[in-house]
Amino acid sequence: MTTQAAVDLFHQALMTTFWLGMPLLTLGLCAGVIISLIQIVTSIQDNSFAAVPKLVTFFFGLLILLPWMTAKLVSYTAALFGDFSRYAH
Repeated sequence: MTTQAAVDLFHQALMTTFWLGMPLLTLGLCAGVIISLIQIVTSIQDNSFAAVPKLVTFFFGLLILLPWMTAKLVSYTAALFGDFSRYAH
């Protein structure tokens, strides 16, 4: 395996991880901003008030996005193993 092939493989792995994580991170960011605004308006500074809705948002986001995430991982793995002879010299 050449150095460029290793770099390309690592780049593909990082980009796949980025695209798989981005929707959940975006949901968490949106939930955090909304909860922070509610805390500012109501002057509630309780940690559980901030943590529980974020966890619920992540959970439901994961339930909704899990089929898409699984399909992306399966296609990435199939492409990786389908071209495995390129990496095994």
